[in-house]
Amino acid sequence: MARIRIPSIIVILLVTVQTGFLLFMYARYSSFMPQSEEKPSQVHILILSSWRSGSSFVGQLFSQHPSVFYLMEPAWHVWVTMYQNSAKVLHMAVRDLVRSVFLCDMSVFDAYMPWKRNLSDLFQWAVSRALCSAPACDSFQRTDITNEMACKTLCGRYPFSKVEEACKTYSHVVIKEVRFFDLKVLYPLLTDPSLNLKIIHLVRDPRAVVKSREQSVKALARDNGIVLSTNGTKVEDGKYKVMQEICRSHVQIYETATRKPPNFLKNRYLMIRFEDLVRDPLSEISEMYKFADLSLTPMLKSWIYNITHGQGPGKKKEAFKITSRDAVSVSQAWRNILSFQKIKKIQEVCKGAINMLGYLLVDSEKEQKDLSLDLVLPRRQNQFSWSSFNPEH
Repeated sequence: MARIRIPSIIVILLVTVQTGFLLFMYARYSSFMPQSEEKPSQVHILILSSWRSGSSFVGQLFSQHPSVFYLMEPAWHVWVTMYQNSAKVLHMAVRDLVRSVFLCDMSVFDAYMPWKRNLSDLFQWAVSRALCSAPACDSFQRTDITNEMACKTLCGRYPFSKVEEACKTYSHVVIKEVRFFDLKVLYPLLTDPSLNLKIIHLVRDPRAVVKSREQSVKALARDNGIVLSTNGTKVEDGKYKVMQEICRSHVQIYETATRKPPNFLKNRYLMIRFEDLVRDPLSEISEMYKFADLSLTPMLKSWIYNITHGQGPGKKKEAFKITSRDAVSVSQAWRNILSFQKIKKIQEVCKGAINMLGYLLVDSEKEQKDLSLDLVLPRRQNQFSWSSFNPEH
């Protein structure tokens, strides 16, 4: 049988053409495939704070935005179910629940609410505008400023499946949580390619926090026990042991985020002080919105003004409510209400946090009562931002 000889130059040309064709087809195919470097379509914001620090107010600033799906402290369900454990032990369960919520996978609640559920079974569900408007509930529009009591009346019987359905329709998923005490616990979420996570760390003068906590002693007793690892025993924190842990956690979170932090934290951490927020609400809120890739609407501007310019400090029964108050008076109320002996004790257990977060100590009752003496230091240019961050330093 005769053999056909093909010159080697032709073989090389054929191989080259074929390789080029395959590379061309691969490039075209790859252009339609999702790239691992691309960010997820949703933005995920974690408002990281502690009890009685103004975090419910900040949560509402996001919840009322028409682009935001918001949940307030979903990890409450973890702590209620597993209350005999310590906060440290529960960190992983809390983190896993938060991750699932960010991804709009609400099946994670099956472990904590195994029965057939309605919206009203979710902790503080009615403070979420997203759960009071379509598609979760037909009673309000997305652009409405919703009211908690009206929402409870009209939307509570809708099925729990509406939570996941609604979550998937928003560009931003925001969670407010008070049950993280270590920023490093969140590293797996910050490096998770399925998340586009940013952290807003809200702090408040510890002396003001104690004044606010005294309005809610019984409501906080179970959580106090978890913080102090008492195996389920409730604690009223008369000796400020819980406050000591809270202050320690704020120092840890702030130092981890600002002193030789990992590169993946760059532009993904923002510190906000409650006192700055109530003194200049629109400026601080605009900064938070910019950080979160949101814009401030005229309706939200009007609502924010009204909610921060009410009369008086608010009533005791409103401790967990977002009502119209004189926000600046609220932030300074501790100076007239707490005894100087209490303040000295708080300053002892939280001195590091008070100094680091930019507050002044008082050395006498006279200084405490002198409201012309500003105890909130000016916000330093690079104290709470990443503008001067350089990983080589």
